[in-house]
Amino acid sequence: MKTIFKAESTVLFQGDSITDWGRDGGLLMDMFPEGGGALGKGYAYRVAKIYELLFPHNPVNFVNRGVSGDRCQNLLERYQKDILEVKPDYLSIMIGINDTWRRYDSNDITSKEQFETNLTELLEKIKKGLPDTKLMLIEPFLLPTDPEKEIFWEDLGPKIEVVRRLARKYADVYLPMNGILTNSLIEKVPTEELSYDGVHLSDPGCAIMAKEYLKAWAAIEK
Repeated sequence: MKTIFKAESTVLFQGDSITDWGRDGGLLMDMFPEGGGALGKGYAYRVAKIYELLFPHNPVNFVNRGVSGDRCQNLLERYQKDILEVKPDYLSIMIGINDTWRRYDSNDITSKEQFETNLTELLEKIKKGLPDTKLMLIEPFLLPTDPEKEIFWEDLGPKIEVVRRLARKYADVYLPMNGILTNSLIEKVPTEELSYDGVHLSDPGCAIMAKEYLKAWAAIEK
């Protein structure tokens, strides 16, 4: 089986709580009293473990710098320390759900236009500062677990379209997680088995995301 990442390369996971997921130094550690470790307990952890099992003789440095609650503007603020200084060979970014969520729980609105401006600035910085880094954009998602979040779609839908459009310009890989998870529901996987609140993934949900993450990178690294 051909390896996916180059040996000794650095793979950086960047995003919000879905990426953070209890990692050391993250904001969800209280959810994991036994410790989430440097990669947390979510999809990033599973990606690394699956990769180690598949390719034990192809060492890769997996780094998680996701921060719970972050919006795109926060990734911009953390760019120097948590992206540029890490010098990843492969970088994935999943951001956007909190740019929507804060509108409804805090009346703190990030317009579609501002979200696009922030994400464009971040991607421009990455392309300029890390021209050899391969980039994956992962679309945010919302599953129909919590009926009260149905209203989120009026805000989140346009932001997903922004991510898709910018991915065509900037990304080497695009991972359509909202579509992938929706298809899982169509295939009769109960919603509550994927996410308890429509945003944060369960263990099976994280496993699906990890599998699709590796498949997406493998498709371009043939």
